[in-house]
Amino acid sequence: MTLGQTLAAELKHEAVSTRKMLERVPEDKFDWQPHEKSMKLGRLASHVAEISHWVNAALTQDELDFATSDYKPETANSARDLVEIFDKTVGEAAGLLENVSDEDIMRKWRLRNGEKIFFELPKIAVIRSMVLNHLIHHRGQLSVYLRLNDVPLPSVYGPTADEPMM
Repeated sequence: MTLGQTLAAELKHEAVSTRKMLERVPEDKFDWQPHEKSMKLGRLASHVAEISHWVNAALTQDELDFATSDYKPETANSARDLVEIFDKTVGEAAGLLENVSDEDIMRKWRLRNGEKIFFELPKIAVIRSMVLNHLIHHRGQLSVYLRLNDVPLPSVYGPTADEPMM
């Protein structure tokens, strides 16, 4: 098994509970936010849905320069949109990971804004931190938003008050 295949398996595993959470985002609460400095629920959920797209950026190029990038965040208008975006980006990411060589995944990747370099890491570390850890972080944040809106939470790593049996 290659390093990429290992990461693809982990991404697919995390995707199961993330997808369940996205399915439960209430469309009438997309503009809700727990604090004025917090993202709105719809923006956070859209971000969770699109995070795995960073695998494409990491594996198909050697850097991302915000000064020259035409990146526009995905915006979902429904739970169905969230799931469609998520399924598409996870599917593409898993496919890329399953086919990347160990040599290529160890190559350096850089994030910059013009002359300002934010970091340079091996592609495998970018995928671990900017995709998997980032996804898990924001999924946890999303679970709090859902709980505060009385939305039943799916099991993630174990039972929840709403789904006590796995």
